[in-house]
Amino acid sequence: MSRFIALFAVCLVALASCGPKEDSAKPEAGGGDFKVALLTPGPISDSGWNALAYEGLKGVESEMGATVSNQEATGTQIRDAMRSYAQKGYQLVFGHGFEYNEPAAEVAKDFPDTVFVSSSGGLTAPNVGAFRFYLEQGFYLCGFMAGLMSKTGVVAMIGGMDVPSIKSTFRGFAAGAKAARPDIEVKEIYTGNFTDSGAAKQATLQAIAQGADFVIHQANNAAQGVFDACKEKGVFAFGANADQNANESGVVIASGVIVARPAFLELAKRVKEKTYKGEILLMGMEVGAIDFVLNPALADKVPADVKEKVEALKAQIKSNEVAVPKDEF
Repeated sequence: MSRFIALFAVCLVALASCGPKEDSAKPEAGGGDFKVALLTPGPISDSGWNALAYEGLKGVESEMGATVSNQEATGTQIRDAMRSYAQKGYQLVFGHGFEYNEPAAEVAKDFPDTVFVSSSGGLTAPNVGAFRFYLEQGFYLCGFMAGLMSKTGVVAMIGGMDVPSIKSTFRGFAAGAKAARPDIEVKEIYTGNFTDSGAAKQATLQAIAQGADFVIHQANNAAQGVFDACKEKGVFAFGANADQNANESGVVIASGVIVARPAFLELAKRVKEKTYKGEILLMGMEVGAIDFVLNPALADKVPADVKEKVEALKAQIKSNEVAVPKDEF
């Protein structure tokens, strides 16, 4: 009998292991009939690109009473995650990155009652669109400050993946640096991923060895490697996407910031009210979606005339007197 019981127990374990896998999405929050999902390429604990989108999602939850959920999804996971949320009755599925636009356009054909929106991308349909944060404006101001303050005449940009949306923000930074100092040299290095902080640190050390004394990044959750390298070599860094001025490294002199909550709320309201039309929206400083924030802890390191020039330029960008260059994609 004991052998039979043991065999029966083994069979139960085997059956359980073959059963449905637990959903990788975080449990739903909120209790409203309006349901909004967020897909991110990395963890929302990155204090940067993914965290700012999650802040936008939580704004939709708190201010609209929506039921919300989020999960990481990359590569082949993206389409499956989108389909899963649509099948569960989510009215809005937001993919935070250029890489979500093409899968959204494909999946949306099967789910006309779900709106799929990505942050950047050029494909649209009645229930597919994108809103592009005009982060180039914030990067332009970072570059302008770097150009005014650089002692070596060399600044650097450290990226993860070499994708159109990141290259465009780097174009903004380089343009800002050259507006301040036409002869400045701008280094551009990519590591090939957003997770390897060691690779990000080595890329930054390489740029610093080539003379860079100001560094900006688009490294997502690998950004700490950039900041650690800057601290080690005594150069300044810029935060990107989120306000990263309080980073423990103590080297982030300012940040080019996306303010996601207002944009997410406006999008969610249009979807809930069924007034959304598939389109590409450009969200910039004029609507409060982009900002440039000087680190108050390092404000004494920035000469008064530099502060004045940066603030004057910021006002001109906000009023559309100065058009910041960006790539179309």
